[in-house]
Order: sequence, then C-alpha cells, then structure tokens
Amino acid sequence: MEIKIRNVDPIAVKKIDELAKKKKLSRQEFLKGQLETLTLFQAQTDREKELENLVHFNIQTVEKCTEVMETMNQFITELMEGDEE
Repeated sequence: MEIKIRNVDPIAVKKIDELAKKKKLSRQEFLKGQLETLTLFQAQTDREKELENLVHFNIQTVEKCTEVMETMNQFITELMEGDEE
C-alpha cells in the first residue's frame, strides 16, 4: 500500500534523511520502519492498558472475596461460641 505525505517541513525531511543515512537506509525504508514501529507500539500500549484494567478488576474481586470470607469467619466463630455455652 502506498502512503503520500505532503507539505512536510524541509527541516524535518532533512533530519529524516540524516537518520536514514545513519542507518544506511533510504528515506522510504526508514519511514516505513518508523510507521510500522509506531503501530506496533500503539498495539502494545493498548494491550498494556487492557492488562492494567484486568489487574485492577482482579484486585477488586479479591478484596470483595476477602471481606466475605472475614464475614463468614466471624459468623462461624459466633456459632461456635454459642455451641460452647
């Protein structure tokens, strides 16, 4: 697929050319690599955000389970104390 970008600042183009030359790449190869890297980075960032949300949800779930278990333990303790009397 072809992408065309117009009206790029000449200073930016010069800098891109310098970076490409340092890597022994053409401008096209350099920019193609940069665009592909950018898209992969965005996908990775999206996955990290999903993982953070999942971890947060799991923490909330564990906290709720802990509260319920503590309530159940108190109830069992009270029942056992009632049996001792």
